[in-house]
Amino acid sequence: MEYVFEMPAKMLAETDKKGTVERFEYDSRTYDEKDEPIHKGAFVYLPTGYDKTKKYNVLYLLHGGGFGEEWWLKMFPDTVTILDNMIAEGLCEPCIVVTPTFYPSEEIMHDEGRPNEDVCENFKTELRKDLIPSFEKQYATYAEGDVSETNLVNTRTHRAFAGLSLGSMTTYRAAFYNNFDLFSWYGPFSGCCGPFGDHDKEVSRICETLKDGYAKGLTLDYMFCCNGDQDMAFAEHKEIMDRAEKESEFLEKGKNYDFFIIPGGVHDMKAWQLHLYHALQVFFK
Repeated sequence: MEYVFEMPAKMLAETDKKGTVERFEYDSRTYDEKDEPIHKGAFVYLPTGYDKTKKYNVLYLLHGGGFGEEWWLKMFPDTVTILDNMIAEGLCEPCIVVTPTFYPSEEIMHDEGRPNEDVCENFKTELRKDLIPSFEKQYATYAEGDVSETNLVNTRTHRAFAGLSLGSMTTYRAAFYNNFDLFSWYGPFSGCCGPFGDHDKEVSRICETLKDGYAKGLTLDYMFCCNGDQDMAFAEHKEIMDRAEKESEFLEKGKNYDFFIIPGGVHDMKAWQLHLYHALQVFFK
């Protein structure tokens, strides 16, 4: 794949091979000790010609801080156009994209005093116990409706997780560190631990996750990190991943890892859509 630093114009042109976006709703029992469910939702991109009798790879794709599940596909509908064109041009296989929210409630979304790491890490259980089983029981994925833990682990190579900004931090905390057995493809777009994070701790967690996973026969298909070099999250993200690459024998640049950098790129949707454009050319290959 050849990296580009501006979205190709043809990716933003309307095509007659359009996918669809629909709402998916589910209950989460993660956050209440009394086991009272929270009703939640996600938006779902289904590729053109979606066929319930087939099997599709799935990308779970997260927003950033202060927003919800509407970010990627509703607030920025040109994301849908990019997906349509990528599939039409054969740049990626037809896949399903699910955009949930890591916030359990509107109140927590707007609670500026709540630690970011807390929200990111806490999504791990909802992701595993509520979202993935509910979604993959209903849609045409490689799980084929069998959402037992054993089968979800067995189909992990058909499942990717990516996110921007706070969603990038959640990619590490909820998907990579805590659910490595359910995903083999990762796209952290802008950041690992935030401005106040412990870099030593993050490097250690990355290395330990890989070591433990490989010991269990769970390999990393690809960790596709992305950042603009003028992004406020660039310095910490790059330093952590450079150290992790050196310290882990299981992270090999060009084989199962890369760090895509946009010269002059900042912390904005233009960059994040470009990250998605590149990541989908890597995932599931």
